[in-house]
Amino acid sequence: MLKLGQLVQERRVLFCGGKGGVGKTTLSCAIAVKAAAAGRRTLLVSTDPAHSLSDAFARPVGNRELCLAENLFALELDPDAEVDAYLERVLSHMRRYVNPDQVSELRRQLQLSRQSPGAQEAAILERLARLLDDGLEQYDLIVFDTAPTGHTLRLLTLPEVMSVWTEGLLKHNRKAEHLGSVLEHLSPGRSIDSLTQDPAKHAVEGLDDRQQKLLSTLLERQRLFHRMRHLLTDAGKTGFLFVLTPERLPVMETERAVRALEEGKIGVAGLLVNRVMPGQVMDNEFWRSRLQQQQQYLADIGQRFAGLPRQHVELQQHDIQGLEALQALARQLV
Repeated sequence: MLKLGQLVQERRVLFCGGKGGVGKTTLSCAIAVKAAAAGRRTLLVSTDPAHSLSDAFARPVGNRELCLAENLFALELDPDAEVDAYLERVLSHMRRYVNPDQVSELRRQLQLSRQSPGAQEAAILERLARLLDDGLEQYDLIVFDTAPTGHTLRLLTLPEVMSVWTEGLLKHNRKAEHLGSVLEHLSPGRSIDSLTQDPAKHAVEGLDDRQQKLLSTLLERQRLFHRMRHLLTDAGKTGFLFVLTPERLPVMETERAVRALEEGKIGVAGLLVNRVMPGQVMDNEFWRSRLQQQQQYLADIGQRFAGLPRQHVELQQHDIQGLEALQALARQLV
């Protein structure tokens, strides 16, 4: 049995994820409400561009931290705004290391990269990393309404992508081609395993002032993701909760996601099986058939995820919207 009350008291970070449409946003909101009611200062963060937190709480949330209730704050990340801010930060840093006549080319390359695959994910991941860095000093618990598998896998590859991209930028500067050796300090062998090492151990001997400044900027970013990676793999501080419904596709997708996280040495705290029908239904052949099928999937979930704590969440009579409805749902999660 999933001890959700204990989980929100002991963890510092909770990720709620699952297949689209299984109710993960509603349940992540209820978990945050539950934690806040228990006295924990809680920040709820959504990376969903559809502004799902606003829908759940029936009020605008937006891209700035907003107090929704006592101890409860919420934030919706805008992917487009995050990409713009991310590229502007990159431009601000990198223009110090190129000649003035190359700034326009640098800006052009950044604008082209804005539409490249993974640009939004890279920007969102950097924002998440900085939120964790700063937010845990202000909040007792941060709850992310996101797809943890996708974000985590991108987290593992992002520093490598950054190194390759920076290598191309450095080589564009003919007068600084020798700075390509700087990248060897950032990603030896370009192995994802290097993320588990302390970036501070990379040597800087033999570099001039300009090289050291560039290296310091890139190392600061790598240290940021190193800290995030360390936090994600700390089962005492971070937990991943998968939300699924007793249906074939959510069950299969969750199984693959759990396996992917475990391979990345990131533990799963448990499962929330949502929209479970009551044990008795009206005398109707359709609903009897649906109930029988659901019971088969519940048994399948028990077998596939035998090692994970689980909690069933009953199918609600009405849509969950607004703070009071979320508070009522949170009380069911005891």
